[in-house]
Amino acid sequence: MNPSQPSPIYQQERIRHHASNSNSHRFFNLLTEPTLFDKVEELLPAHRERLFPPTETLSMFLAQAMNADRSCQNAVNESAVQRLVSSLPKCSTDTGAYCRSRKRLPLSMVSSLCCYTGEKISRNSNPQWHWRNRPVRLVDGTTVVMPDTLENQQAYPQPGSQKPGLGFPQCRLVGLICLGSGALLNMAMGPVKGKRSDEQTLFRSLTNDLKRGDVLLGDAFYATYFLLCTLDKLGVDAVFEQHGSRQLVTDFRRGKRLGSKDHIIEITKPKKPPTWMSTSDYAQMPDSLNVRELRVGGKTLVTTLLCPKQTSKKDLRTLYQERWHVELDFRNIKTTLGMEMVSCRTPEMVQKEIWVYLLAYNLIRLLMSQSALLADILPRQISFKHTVQLWLAWRQHYDQQVALDALDEVFLTLVAQNKVGHRPGRVEPRAVKRRPKPMALLTTPRHIARANILRNGHPKKAK
Repeated sequence: MNPSQPSPIYQQERIRHHASNSNSHRFFNLLTEPTLFDKVEELLPAHRERLFPPTETLSMFLAQAMNADRSCQNAVNESAVQRLVSSLPKCSTDTGAYCRSRKRLPLSMVSSLCCYTGEKISRNSNPQWHWRNRPVRLVDGTTVVMPDTLENQQAYPQPGSQKPGLGFPQCRLVGLICLGSGALLNMAMGPVKGKRSDEQTLFRSLTNDLKRGDVLLGDAFYATYFLLCTLDKLGVDAVFEQHGSRQLVTDFRRGKRLGSKDHIIEITKPKKPPTWMSTSDYAQMPDSLNVRELRVGGKTLVTTLLCPKQTSKKDLRTLYQERWHVELDFRNIKTTLGMEMVSCRTPEMVQKEIWVYLLAYNLIRLLMSQSALLADILPRQISFKHTVQLWLAWRQHYDQQVALDALDEVFLTLVAQNKVGHRPGRVEPRAVKRRPKPMALLTTPRHIARANILRNGHPKKAK
């Protein structure tokens, strides 16, 4: 052992010291498991012993992400009550100290811990969770709305389709998710308009998270020549839906025929490099690439899995249907956890809040993976919302004197009891039956609308 490094016993005792002085225990025991406490210790910044040290602040921040009332005031109120229940000195319910502690919390600590947790969940996955013993990665994009402040508008401008003063700043997210475990491996963020704000550009920053032998599933946004070449160089196979512009020229009479509407063709490098690619990088790209096109399940797929004997059309159809899980994962993050609209008012805090939500998501996935291993089922068979509800109920009645080494096996058994239904090919309309309240839409900036009301009064309702 390196004498300059603290011993594992010392590290664990230090982490437990933070846990014993923490007033928000909802997630801290997950972060202080033997598999994670080393990483927590490594990422802790230098700090003084305050009312809200980094570990306490992160724990409260995570609790906010799980609570129906996500206000800082509610988080501080819960902390103050917990201190009284734990016979600790009482503290003020003013939110100033907690908000300043959240601002001091390093963004790199939260993002690194999220990525580390996701990678560890995926790496320790049961091999049976993979596709043909190969890890499958899902990629997709989504957007998140944030408060309409000047700082947020400058960093994340609202879409051009919204009138000035009437829209909200939006952040585009592109995530890389493990199909087997559901863990988030990494996330890239950027604005929704302007140069290099598209999903492809953001995803290029995530390619280092792919490993040789992985299989990448994505929609038609990703079926481009340069990305396919990059993946081929990394030793990663791809299965994408064919891009709409190429579907019009797909001719299954060309190339090497493998079966009905199934062939291998050679695609050539575009004559000019895209604006984001340097001339040297363009020169290093191969002049052509062999890919497989096939029509199956009402979709045209493009893949680098060329051998029909090893991977049949039916296999590829079944595999591509699994891509829908990434849509459900984003729904769990945005709807179940409540990240559809974040609350922080500066770009730096917006990024930090997003990473806290993603860390909370991965910690729930950690519970689901542990439960799936115990019950010998797939994590995708376990309900995410059911796990969140059980976790919140469990933490309310959890005896804080119980050792934090592991979760009770009984709890993990409860998590695995409620399985999601198997509904292949499910189709639902993107519409709601319940009508919203008949409120008029704001068609002018709020300060102008307010001045009109003061001058003319509220408009009369039409009869």
